[in-house]
Order: sequence, then structure tokens, then C-alpha cells
Amino acid sequence: MASSINVVAISGNLTRDPELRQTPGGSQVLGVGVAVSERRKNQQTGQWEDRPNFVDCVVFGARAEALAAILHKGDKVAIGGRLRHSSWEGRDGARRSKLEVIADEVELMQRPRQVAQPGYAAPAPQPCQPTLGQAAAPAAGDPYDDEIPF
Repeated sequence: MASSINVVAISGNLTRDPELRQTPGGSQVLGVGVAVSERRKNQQTGQWEDRPNFVDCVVFGARAEALAAILHKGDKVAIGGRLRHSSWEGRDGARRSKLEVIADEVELMQRPRQVAQPGYAAPAPQPCQPTLGQAAAPAAGDPYDDEIPF
């Protein structure tokens, strides 16, 4: 029997604020939803369109509590982990199932938001300047502007 590979890597925006729960054994469990867009060309209009996919993700342990403090709805994240399928019987007796990502790695792809503290004024962001002898990098265009030949 051949072995299988269960590896997932996604990046997208959080669809809701994280939900931190605790198991009866005291372990922390963080649930987040991530919207991952798929870019397709509309055959009728010829225009590129983004189609969202919504993925439920779960983080366990001490990392769950730390991430709950800094993640917010709308934040851009990259998540690496593995798929887990769960099935159960609902209150109405119907069989239910769910496929979710068990996150091993979560990377915030933007600066964390500043938490306002009384008497503290966050410094204004400074533009990045090239150091002496370095040229400024040219502005990059949108990598999705060109049509994909397939």
C-alpha cells in the first residue's frame, strides 16, 4: 500500500474574529475561518473574477491562546498544516461532516494592529529609504495582469 501525503498551505483573509475555546482537559483550541480566492476568467465576459473558498482552520495549545490575542477579522494570514475530516450526528439525527485544516504554522502577513493604551501614542510609520549606495527597487506590476495561456 502506498503512503499518502496530507499537507495543506493556504493564504487568505480571516472571515471572522478567532474563537478561543478550551477542551474539558484544559487544552486551548482556536477556530478561525479563512477566505481563499481562486482567480478564473469568465468565459462570457472575458474578465478575470475572484471566487472565494471558505476554509475552517483549528490551532491547538499555547499557540492558540497567543494567536487569539493578535488575530482579527480581515487579517491576511498564511497557514500550513494538514487536513482532518470529522463526522457526527446532529441534534436532528442527521449525519454531518466537516473538512478542516489543523494548523501547524500560522504566519501573520501584515503588521499586528496596535493595541491602544492610555497615555501611549504609537509613532507614525516611516517610509523605507534605501541606504547609501543602494538603488530604490522598481515598482512591481500586478502579476495577474497578463492572461494565462491555459
